[in-house]
Amino acid sequence: MTQVVAVVGLGTMGAGIVEVCLAAGHDVLAFDGFPEARAKGLERVHKGFARRVEKGTLAQADADAAIARLRAVEAIAELASADIVIEAVAEIPEIKHDLFRELGSVMQPSAILATNTSAISVTGIAEASGQPERVVGLHFFNPAPVMKLVEVVRTRLVDPQVYASAIEFAEGLDKEAVPCPDTPGFLVNRILVPMLNDAVRTLAETGADPIDIDRALKAGAGWPMGPLALIDLIGVDVQMHASQAIADGLGDEHYAPHPLLAEMVEEGRLGRKTGAGFHTYEAR
Repeated sequence: MTQVVAVVGLGTMGAGIVEVCLAAGHDVLAFDGFPEARAKGLERVHKGFARRVEKGTLAQADADAAIARLRAVEAIAELASADIVIEAVAEIPEIKHDLFRELGSVMQPSAILATNTSAISVTGIAEASGQPERVVGLHFFNPAPVMKLVEVVRTRLVDPQVYASAIEFAEGLDKEAVPCPDTPGFLVNRILVPMLNDAVRTLAETGADPIDIDRALKAGAGWPMGPLALIDLIGVDVQMHASQAIADGLGDEHYAPHPLLAEMVEEGRLGRKTGAGFHTYEAR
């Protein structure tokens, strides 16, 4: 069933979610409060469909039709007609809480309010919205057009029918929709984030070459991508915030980010999106 989907935040994840929703046949309203980020996000969406055409997985006419269902808006109020809104802004609780307070007052009463947070409490976000029965987590994985998993996070406050609709929506995107409790890190990051932190700790304590650490995990543990390259893909800042959120949520400093991550964020070495992280990349 075609729906109107609003996506708030057009960074790497938000743009990927827009592409996924358009490819599934939905109409999409795209918003980012920063005009430059909005323009760059829309460019990412167009490039995503161009890649599909180049690879022969999508006809040009179908790509054009998908792009035609995309409309960029310049204010939150313009999202009011959406059936579901998916937030993909910075992994900072205060920012998400403020946004959901606004969404709770703007969106139509039947709309689903979804957060793409990777580690922040969905319950806290739901409570901030003033409409907690309508709030779920829809945690996509990067890159959203490629990765099959969506963790569908359920709080104790959500209406069961809203949650069932969120599962159905995620499955309609041709994703593996996995139900998750609202626990710090959900399922994947509760396991993955500490493993990635251990890779950073190993780098800092041994002085090994990042390339060699990644090669070792690929060859020795069968990882398709090395852990440091994966942090670069996720975003060094995202890994840092996710680690701290899990540590705070569990009250366990074992999960806290290694200090090297904070140093890299301070230096602007955020990974692929800035061209430098543990490895270097062509400017994007």
